[in-house]
Parts: sequence; C-alpha cells; structure tokens
Amino acid sequence: MDEVEVVVAHSERATLRVGDVFLKVDADRSRLELEVEAMSLAPVPTPRVLWCKPPVLAVAALPGTTLGHLGGPSTGSPAAWAAAGAAIRKLHDAPPPNRPGQAGRDVVALAAELDDECEALVTNGVLPADLVTRNRRVAEAALRPWTPAFTHGDLQIEHVFVDGDEVTGIIDWSEAGRGDALYDLATFTLGHEEHLDDVLAGYGRDIDLDVIYAWWSLRSLLIVRWLSEHGFDPFAPGCEVDVLKSRM
Repeated sequence: MDEVEVVVAHSERATLRVGDVFLKVDADRSRLELEVEAMSLAPVPTPRVLWCKPPVLAVAALPGTTLGHLGGPSTGSPAAWAAAGAAIRKLHDAPPPNRPGQAGRDVVALAAELDDECEALVTNGVLPADLVTRNRRVAEAALRPWTPAFTHGDLQIEHVFVDGDEVTGIIDWSEAGRGDALYDLATFTLGHEEHLDDVLAGYGRDIDLDVIYAWWSLRSLLIVRWLSEHGFDPFAPGCEVDVLKSRM
C-alpha cells in the first residue's frame, strides 16, 4: 500500500481505497446496515464485506474494471454490456425487499419535487427554460404505475465491474430496495445511449423505451443543482446537461 485514494467524497458520504480494501464512511449509519443487507439478498456478485462498524463499512476490491464512466468513453465489448444487462435482469427477477429504495419513490411526491426543481433551475438561471420545459415533458412518461422489483437504486456505470465478458460484481447498494426496474436500466445507460441495445439484448425483456428516455431526463433534471453544489460538474461533456440536450 502506497497511498490512500479518495474515490468520491461529499458532505453525505466518502469512499476511500486503501490497497485492496474500500472504506465507505456514511453520515447515515443505518444506510450502511441496509447496504450490507441488500448485498446479502442480491442474487448477483457483490463485494465481500470485511466488516461493518457504522459509520464505516469495509469491503474487498472486485476483480475487473467498470465499463466506463459518465462523461468519458465507454469500454467493453457488446457481449460485456449484454452480460451486464443479464445481471440486472437477474436482480430484478428476485423477490424485492420490503423497504422502498431510491427507485421506488412515490410518483406523486416525485412529480412535485420535479416541478419544484424545474422552477428552481429556470429561476436561478442554471439552465435555459426551453431545455427544462422540453425535458419535463419527456420525464412525464416515467411518472406511471410500475411493478415492484428488486432494484439497486444507484446503478451508475461505475458501479458494475466486468472481467472480459463476465460481470464480476456490483457495488454501492445504499439505495437498494423495492422500485421501478426501468429506473435501474436508465441509470446504467445514462450518457451511453449507444449501448442501450446491447444492455437490453442481455436483459431479454421488451421494455418501453420512452420510459428509459423519461428517466434519463428526470434523473438529470433533479441532480444538476446538487452536483454543482457538491463539487461535481454536470456541464462537462457527456454528462447530465448533455443528456438533457440530447432530448431536444
């Protein structure tokens, strides 16, 4: 071990890498316990839990690499993306946890939050009104009844590891719970629309593409201000603002 690497850090939580161990520090102690529980229930590869002493969780590093990151080039063969889709389908087909996750938020409350956030984006001059208005219309398709599934809740591309064409593990389960399966699929393909067909081929089920597009818009609208306020750049090429522009 030569150094401590800060993987991600903001006011709510931080993740550090020390050699082959990842240390997650979370201001919400119960969230770590829920994450450990979700990993024990998930029917897909997850990191090995070394110990959990809230507010810190220690897990072993996974073999392989991610398929890329938001705002950067994607990697991996079409087969690797399809394998990720198959793993996500396996998760969604498992009995869902009792508690709702990030992907299972009440539709009425979510719509109200979205309207408030859209107003703030325009009023504060963060985004142009026409961009916000168009994406709010697109987002409407996500605000519909859904069949509860076991969802990861924060299935960013950086959270799925592959080695060749095999999924070696999925990390960061703090938002897992009962929710809308298409939220996971949209989160995983956000900013990498070119691989959506590969993921869906592995997923093996017909889905409503308009709902995927809607979740891309909805997720991006809700998070632009938060990212800007916490040291991230949603205006970087290929990131959330570009995702919004792609719906125009």
